[in-house]
This record gives sequence, structure tokens and C-alpha cells, in this order.
Amino acid sequence: MVRSWKTNFLSFCDRRILSLFLFGFSSGLPFLLTLSTLSIWLKESGVSNTTIGCFVLVTLPYTLKFLWGPLVDKMPLPFLTVRLGRRRSWALMGQLGLVVTLIGLGGTHPEQDIFSTAAWALGVASFSALQDVAVEAYRIESVGKDQQGTAASAMAIGWQCGVMASGAGALYIASFFSWEIAYQLMALLIGVGIVTTLVSPSVSVYKPTPQKKHSFRKWVNITYRVPFKLLFHRLNWPLVLSFILFFKVGDTVLSVMNSPFLVDVGFTKIEIAHTAKMFGISAMIVGGIAGGVLLNRLGIVASLTIAITFQFISSLLFAIQALIGHHIGFLVLVVGLENFSGGFGCTAFIVYLSSFCRIPYTATHFALLSSFGSLARIFLSMGAGALADRVAWPLFFTLTALGCLPCLCLLWFFFERKERGG
Repeated sequence: MVRSWKTNFLSFCDRRILSLFLFGFSSGLPFLLTLSTLSIWLKESGVSNTTIGCFVLVTLPYTLKFLWGPLVDKMPLPFLTVRLGRRRSWALMGQLGLVVTLIGLGGTHPEQDIFSTAAWALGVASFSALQDVAVEAYRIESVGKDQQGTAASAMAIGWQCGVMASGAGALYIASFFSWEIAYQLMALLIGVGIVTTLVSPSVSVYKPTPQKKHSFRKWVNITYRVPFKLLFHRLNWPLVLSFILFFKVGDTVLSVMNSPFLVDVGFTKIEIAHTAKMFGISAMIVGGIAGGVLLNRLGIVASLTIAITFQFISSLLFAIQALIGHHIGFLVLVVGLENFSGGFGCTAFIVYLSSFCRIPYTATHFALLSSFGSLARIFLSMGAGALADRVAWPLFFTLTALGCLPCLCLLWFFFERKERGG
């Protein structure tokens, strides 16, 4: 049943949806602090594009979500789980770790010791990924099927607000003060997630049960093999994983390399903060709202098709920006469309991955699928950095646009087979 426009918009006022928005903020806040914001810091410190591209390796923990997804599903935390529930207790663990590692990262000096910067960034990504696993499982379990689009949209919007804070906010602070103070204030903002974790409703009441002693082999089988087998039994994994890989082409390359590109073209930190961050993230929020509302009316196939088409057009616009050079007016157009499509696509992509998840293994299933997306991002980012050092920016973004096209073919082929029951 297709819900009315009014019902779709009013659903954003539900208490659980508001909690998901704040969880999304806490989840999005650390993301750019190990990617584009950190890339600008590294670029200013004299680090090469190739090294910046390779620096995406510090986000490897996002790819390894599938290792601790089963732990979030199965393992209680002493003291915390009986009071907060399984999902919120693990979220709190990740948030407390983020406070410590963000402060540590801000105190490094990449121009003097790049490995220390990388180590602390790796810690930030590790605790960020742990938080992500817990809050995504909370999202899937806290609302019904009819609210999954709204829940994904609210979390994506919150995530984008967090990205705005760690993107534009961090750049403003770094411009007027220092990178160290910027990262310390970002650590303080993790408090939003901590408070949300403590006050939001639990999805279930945890009751301790006697723990049976198992051999290590049996424990691994129960914790990992069973949920993995259930997931892969349900989906055509070659098609699904190929789709995830190609969907990440435009999304990853534009998000990782657009900051070094803007610096090379001659845009200042303040110009990037105003246009690429503040205005861009605002457009992404609008795209996230549009994605949440239209998913219930257009369906997942149409929504993903729109997102991929926008990715293709955005990449071509970046190629034109490279030819034009430093032009704020055109950058507004490029950033607006690219971020709108990013917000729209993020919401649709989250719902797409969530459709494969089943209770009680929601953390494991979503972590496994999103981990492959993170793995694709790592390899694409490394290749993008090396390619950007070897070809001109117009050709670079044209190739990025062409890389989005296989995704459309896979999408139509997959759902055509599904309609035929194949």
C-alpha cells in the first residue's frame, strides 16, 4: 500500500525516527575526519596525491565490519548490556572509543610523522565502524517494514549533518585556529551520540541466559557460519556484490578526490567550506529527504536508477569544472547536483542492503554487505589517487562517469530476473 505524502512526512516526527537521526549524526561525524577533511590536512602538509589515495587504507575497519557484526549480535557486554540492551551498549562502546582516538589524531603532525597520523586515524575508523554496526542493527529492528524508508532517510540525513559538522565545521575551525582544536571539538560532538544512546528506547529487553561452553570451532560456527550461510542462501551474491562494487564507483571517487581536486584548481579552505561543504551537505540533506519520501512511492529500482543517473551526470560536471577552472558559480551547480544525488542514493542504497537482513542476525547481515561496499571504496580510492597523479582532471572525471554505467545494467538485469523468479 502506497502511503500519502502527508503520512510520509509526518512519520519523520516519530520518537524512534528522531533517535535514528541523532544516531546518524554521531555515525557520520567521524567519516570525513579520516577521508576528505583529513585529505585536505594531508595536502596542506605536502603529502602527495598517491599517498592521500593510499591513506584510505586506514578505513579498512569499515571493510571488516563483518568480523564484529556477529559479536554485536551474540555477545553481551558486562554491566552495559543488561541496562542498555545489546545494540545500544555496543554503540556506547564505539562512541567512547571515538572520543579518545579523535583527540589523539588531532594531536599528530603528518608532515613529521605520517605513520602516527595513520595509526590514530585507524583507531578512529575502528571505533566508528563498531558504532555503525550497532546503530544500523538498531535501525532495522526498531521500526516496521513500512517505516524502513523513513528510518533510512532519517539516519542518512543525520549522517549528512554529522558530515557537515566534520567537513565545513572542521575546516572553519582549522582555518581560524588549528587542526588539533578542530579534532578536539569533533570529539566533543560525539557527546550527541552518547546522550542519544543513553536516552533512546531499547529495541528489546536483554535477559541474561546461562552461557553454554562450546569448543572454539563450534563457537565460530554458531557465531559466524550460521548467519553468513543464511544470508548467502537468500541472495544471488555474484550479482549483488557486483552491483555494490559499481555503485561505489561514482560515490567513492567523487567523495575522496574532489577535495584534492578543488585545492589543485585553487579554491581556498573557506571557499570549500562555504560551497563544497555547507551548501553541498545541505543539498545532500534535501536529497536524503527526497529519497525517504520517494522510496515508498517509486520503489527501490526506480530510486536506484535515479541515483546512478545523477552520479553519471555529476562526474561529467566535475570534468567541465576542471576545464573551466576556478569558478564559484559553476561549482555551486556541480556540488549541488553531486550532493543531492549522494543523499538520494545513500537512502536508496541503505534500504537496498537492509532488504537482505533478517532478525536475529541484522547486525551481521548488514555489516557483511556494507563491508563489501567499504572494501570497494578502499580499492577504488587507491586506484583513484594513483590515476589522478597520472592523467588530467577532465579525463579523470570522464572515466569516473563511464564507470557508473555498468551499475545500471546490473540493476535492470538483477530485478528482471527477480521478476521472472530466477
